[in-house]
Amino acid sequence: MGEKDNTVKKMKTRIVRLKLVDGTLVNGQVNINRDEGYDRLSDLLANPSDPFLIMYNVTSHPGNIDNPIRYKTLFINKVHIIWAEPDEDQK
Repeated sequence: MGEKDNTVKKMKTRIVRLKLVDGTLVNGQVNINRDEGYDRLSDLLANPSDPFLIMYNVTSHPGNIDNPIRYKTLFINKVHIIWAEPDEDQK
């Protein structure tokens, strides 16, 4: 019988900034640890097999930048993303 592969991939996180169709600004981490050659932020966003972007340690600014909302985990439907950019200060 076939055995299940129980190895757990380590997370390879990147900080990303998003703007959603309703004007909400979102900052948080995404896991880009994917198959070899598909481990860029653009690959994660363009992948049609997963309609949701899963973010961690998220700060959301819905309309008012002075009152952020924080989430441990947030699922965002990709059709609601207007633009996304990686944080360039990452190592």
